[in-house]
Amino acid sequence: DFFMFLAIFFTGEESLPGGSIFGIVCLYFCSVIGGKIMKRIKIPGLPPLPPFLGMLIAGFLIRNIEYVSQVIVIEVYWGVIFRNIALSIILSLAGLGLDAKALNKLKAVCFRLCIGPCITEACSAAVISHFIMKFPWVWGFMLGFVLGAVSPAVVVLSMLMLQRQGLGVDQGIPTLLIAAASIDDIVAITGFNIFLGMAFSSGSTLRSIFRGLVEVVIGAGAGCILGFFITYFPSKDQKSIVWKRAFFVIGLSAFSLLCSKHFGFPGSGGLCVIVLSFLAGMAWSNEKKAVQDVVTFAWQVSQPFLFGLIGAEISITSLGFETIGKFAYKRYSKILYICVCFLRFS
Repeated sequence: DFFMFLAIFFTGEESLPGGSIFGIVCLYFCSVIGGKIMKRIKIPGLPPLPPFLGMLIAGFLIRNIEYVSQVIVIEVYWGVIFRNIALSIILSLAGLGLDAKALNKLKAVCFRLCIGPCITEACSAAVISHFIMKFPWVWGFMLGFVLGAVSPAVVVLSMLMLQRQGLGVDQGIPTLLIAAASIDDIVAITGFNIFLGMAFSSGSTLRSIFRGLVEVVIGAGAGCILGFFITYFPSKDQKSIVWKRAFFVIGLSAFSLLCSKHFGFPGSGGLCVIVLSFLAGMAWSNEKKAVQDVVTFAWQVSQPFLFGLIGAEISITSLGFETIGKFAYKRYSKILYICVCFLRFS
């Protein structure tokens, strides 16, 4: 009660129902509970359900239950900050999980796996959305890059688990997929921002493409600088060196991602995080395992924020089912009529 009184005293109405702090705390605990419940559900013949599914459902219910959404209010500003912090942690964990030798051995395959699937899926989605849904080409490619992005929160943790068990390590499979999943996101973000600039910018197409390339160069350069910095600072003779290194990795990763968003270079932040954590882990060699364990614990703490906030972004009222129904009826009524006639005559 004393700590609750202090929280209300210093933050005022933000800690009461309807405030931002109250909403974030409630969302976090509801996401944790949702993950625990989903983990206990066992379906015969199927693998265990992932906890993040329960976190997504918890955030979705909080946003779309009328009376709950009036009490638990989450401001967009704070939601973006917490999501980016959680994303920076999982990307730094991906960078620490990369094996330099395996990556050098499979660099050609890794490059094809990073670029090929994302570009192919984005182009396929753009073509389909243009000819079926009548999207403009620019908006079709924006949709394609959104759909083409791989979730590192799902792939990275699975590959790290296989890496700890020694499965596929000799062939470099975990490193290959961790790198591909992480850089695939960078490609998707860069491609999305290029076409976003084409859609809303008054400049030329070449300027948008050049801006995307500049973001990649800035991200790689900043990641190299920060990576070399945390390689030598703090020095090895200090006490609690593992916790200090983990603090610098997490802190600089979150700083890089938030700064890139703030200064209008969203494609640079993720690449910067991966490069700095990879260089630091490569320099620490065998000592990076302890740092990786601390960052993994930080991810387990921040995971409910990421998935709970993603679920809370989905609003049923904003979807407009009436509009979707009218669109689907106008677009596909003739197709359905032809199918029904075909079934009757067959």
